[in-house]
Amino acid sequence: MGLLTNRVERSGIKPGDHIYTYRAVFAYSHHGIFVGGSKVVHFTRVDTSSSSDFEVYSPTAECPTFPDCGFRQPRSGVVLSCLDCFLRSGSLYCFEYGVSPSVFMAKVRGGTCTTAASDPTDAVVHRAMYLLQNGFGNYDVFQNNCEDFALYCKTGLLTIERVGVGRSGQASSMIGAPLAALLSSPLKLLVPSPVGVAAVTAGMYCMSRYATDIGVRTDVIKVDVEDLAENLGLETTEEVAAENVVSDRQLIR
Repeated sequence: MGLLTNRVERSGIKPGDHIYTYRAVFAYSHHGIFVGGSKVVHFTRVDTSSSSDFEVYSPTAECPTFPDCGFRQPRSGVVLSCLDCFLRSGSLYCFEYGVSPSVFMAKVRGGTCTTAASDPTDAVVHRAMYLLQNGFGNYDVFQNNCEDFALYCKTGLLTIERVGVGRSGQASSMIGAPLAALLSSPLKLLVPSPVGVAAVTAGMYCMSRYATDIGVRTDVIKVDVEDLAENLGLETTEEVAAENVVSDRQLIR
């Protein structure tokens, strides 16, 4: 993976990797955790009547390859899919962890990397499979989306106060670009060169992205996945899990 793209081949991913693919001609990306066995656990909006451009889970979709593809618990947007259905013929990309600040800001598009370090593979897969059984709260484009889900599975980090933007770099970019343009507009009076204004705007955009990265934020804490229900304001995990328990090993196999 380089500065311009995080694209990888299928043979280049392993269990516990945070993967993503682009939708709607690169308008946005959809994220998940590869758990092995050509299976991906990801978080979607569960609303068959929604007209949103963002990822929506369709309970009527059928996969001819894997009988358990599309498995999810009632009232949960955490879904188990095969890699083919997750990609939908799109290219495969791998999210990077533990990058340096300079590399982070060089990758202009958000939702591709973080300065935060990843936890060990076993912990990552355990969180993903646990949340498949117990849910990850309500989907929200800016505060609790598919990238937020994958970032939590990889790091165990959760924002303390659910205001503004969550952990998602993609959401930060959506907010940061207009904000940077707005803040730099008065500089047109001081910086007559269009190139200079563009450079200042780009710098503000990159700094706003960096400031919201979970690797440098001060409003995040480490939360055990077993305690996540309390932090997200969900019903107890025992109540959800009692409806339909499927073993992690059986689903990955």
